[in-house]
Amino acid sequence: MVVFFDPGQMTARLSLEEQTSTPDGQGGGTLSWTEIAAMWAKIEPVSTSLAERAGAEIGTITHRIWLRFREGVSAGQRLRKGARLFAIRLVQDPDETGRYLTCLCEEDAA
Repeated sequence: MVVFFDPGQMTARLSLEEQTSTPDGQGGGTLSWTEIAAMWAKIEPVSTSLAERAGAEIGTITHRIWLRFREGVSAGQRLRKGARLFAIRLVQDPDETGRYLTCLCEEDAA
């Protein structure tokens, strides 16, 4: 089944980032995030959950983010919109036509 999606709904400008490690000369490294692409997307909130960690209540918001298809988008990367960070947990081509990707992402709501 082909998914009908209006690309005019892609109104959020996001940066795709991947984690990189820079050697520190001591056998370890410093982890940082590097932007690898900028793209337009549609962000849809899906669910919310609350949990307690170390005596503090932590909220997590799950989003479905629609992107135009591109190679190299995978779980473990993240999307950024200003100060908001969306950790990519799952990537799929919703109708397997190579037109769009949907990313199931988590945003921490501290």
